[in-house]
Amino acid sequence: MLCPYFVPTGINQSHRNKPAEMADEQLTRAQVIGQAMSDKAVGSGKVTAGEVAHKVFESIEADRFYVFSHPKALGNVRSRMEAIVNVQNPPDPFMERPEVGEQLRAALRGA
Repeated sequence: MLCPYFVPTGINQSHRNKPAEMADEQLTRAQVIGQAMSDKAVGSGKVTAGEVAHKVFESIEADRFYVFSHPKALGNVRSRMEAIVNVQNPPDPFMERPEVGEQLRAALRGA
């Protein structure tokens, strides 16, 4: 199972596949902010699609089921899974990078 995190592939530009009848649809402020953040995150990715493909082939050869392009990102996955197993509310997704969460909240408030 491939878990690619942020890899600059153009996946964040999926709106290019929007049906023609929806082409004039206006985005909400939150959608515009979300798209900008997604563009920044994906565009800032340091791992290339070729490197991810290489990890996939290595994992197949080693018979590893999970393939992570960014192993350091597993901290958020771990805390989320622990909350699920312990039947708790989800933890703050920005716990490890609070400045990112604050930037998002400020953008959503229009500050």
